[in-house]
Amino acid sequence: MDRVFALSSFLVLPFWGLMIFLPRARWTRRIMESPLVILAPALLYTALVLPALREVLPIVNRPSLEAVASLLGSPAGATIGWVHFLAFDLFVGRWVYLDSRDRDISPWLMAPVLYLTLMLGPMGFSLYLAVRAVSARLAHAHGEISASRRVKEA
Repeated sequence: MDRVFALSSFLVLPFWGLMIFLPRARWTRRIMESPLVILAPALLYTALVLPALREVLPIVNRPSLEAVASLLGSPAGATIGWVHFLAFDLFVGRWVYLDSRDRDISPWLMAPVLYLTLMLGPMGFSLYLAVRAVSARLAHAHGEISASRRVKEA
């Protein structure tokens, strides 16, 4: 289980590297547009959970703090939880990356947002939603300024 835990991060790090360090590369966009980038950690998660399904399913169906802490307190449970984090953080990070590129948000601004999403998923996602809202307001204000200039020039 130690080896699976240690190697699991390598399933997602190349994709994070592309999004953070080569965000404008055409092939980065092409790769990240495929939902298959999530497949390897999702399959690893499935392979880890299926043999433990009898133990895991009752805990997730009726979670209690004690039961979840017990599950995550074991090497197998911690590895399952870690791979779950890796898969869903990449899923969210992929969406954030694609959405930010569609909105033409600066990669310089997005690099720390994506890093935070990798490290502390929900915090990075929340920050992105704030960046997205501010960016939309600025774009809207810029559009109004540009429109008023066109009217004055006409």
